[in-house]
Parts: sequence; structure tokens; C-alpha cells
Amino acid sequence: MDASQLLKGVLDVAVLAVVRDEDGYGYDVVRRLRAAGLEDVGDASVYGTLRRLFQAGALTSYVVPSDEGPHRKYYAINDRGRSVLEDSTKTWRTFADTVDGLLGPVAA
Repeated sequence: MDASQLLKGVLDVAVLAVVRDEDGYGYDVVRRLRAAGLEDVGDASVYGTLRRLFQAGALTSYVVPSDEGPHRKYYAINDRGRSVLEDSTKTWRTFADTVDGLLGPVAA
């Protein structure tokens, strides 16, 4: 199974989950996703997802000056994003439970 196809389908919910508890800038979000176990996530995919979620009204953004380089654009989840995350979490859990049922018990 191609994990990149699975990741593409859940990247929105994963990004929302990462910024749920703490705002983040692009590479910070990438780093947190990789630390959580999504090692194959691409930088460009995450940046595109952040932009898309912002344009859809699920995230807000603000700029923080940096002494070490360019300013960083931080993203924060808002009420709409929390609602999307809640709905997506329910959908994911139902889907995962269904697929787990189809696959049956793990062979020892």
C-alpha cells in the first residue's frame, strides 16, 4: 500500500491536529508531523495545506519578526477549524474502525 496516498487523504486533519494546541509556522508544522510519525510528509504538501486551510477559513495567521532570518508566518486554529477537526476526527475514526473490521485480527 502506498502510504503517500493515505497521507494525502488525511493531511488536512493532521495539520489541524498539530496546530490545535500550539500555533506553528510552516517548517515547525512539518517538524511536528514528522516527530509524530509522519516521516514521509513533504514540505511543499504541508505549506500548500496550510494555505488551503487558511483560505477555507479554518486557520488564522500572523507574522512574527525573526532576528535570524525572514519573518515567520504562524498559523492558528480558529472556531471553524476546530469544528472541521472535530467532524474530520469522527469521520476518520469511523473509517478506521470499518477498515480494521474488514481486515480482521492481526496474525501473530
